[in-house]
Amino acid sequence: MSLRSALRAQTADCHAGVDALFGNFSLSDIRTYKTFLRAHARVVPSVEAALEQAGIEQLLPDWPERRRAHLLLADMAELQEPPPPLLAKPDLRGEAALWGAVYVLEGSKLGGAMLAKAVPDNLPSSYLSPHGSKGSMRAFMERLDTSGIDDMAAAVAAARGVFDLFLKAAQLELEAV
Repeated sequence: MSLRSALRAQTADCHAGVDALFGNFSLSDIRTYKTFLRAHARVVPSVEAALEQAGIEQLLPDWPERRRAHLLLADMAELQEPPPPLLAKPDLRGEAALWGAVYVLEGSKLGGAMLAKAVPDNLPSSYLSPHGSKGSMRAFMERLDTSGIDDMAAAVAAARGVFDLFLKAAQLELEAV
């Protein structure tokens, strides 16, 4: 089984949970859109920082083009929404954990592209809008598939940990509304 297949199969429940919880956010309403962005802003900068500290650029040399925290924070600034407190950075040790964590962030881009369609034109949506070089997702999946990672359990654990951060962030923001 490829790493991508293992990650997809063994995090399907997490993915479904995140999708269900974030489905409570109406992105066409500015108030709930801000809440959605705040939830993401609790997680994305922390995970990106953890990936960088653990050496993600060794695995993905185009990492700087893949980052999105700056786009998220720019959208929030345009909406005059201050960034919320960050959730704790995940502890990413070893290549398997890096692949698992970045799998979640890269996968969220696909979901973001779908969600961007629900954001009205008068609201900023650079975080959700597709960006990067053409074929970057395909390139990521190829690198994931050829990573040679033997420790699938560590990759799955890291991915599940990042999904859990998104769940916690969404719950915190929904409780605050």
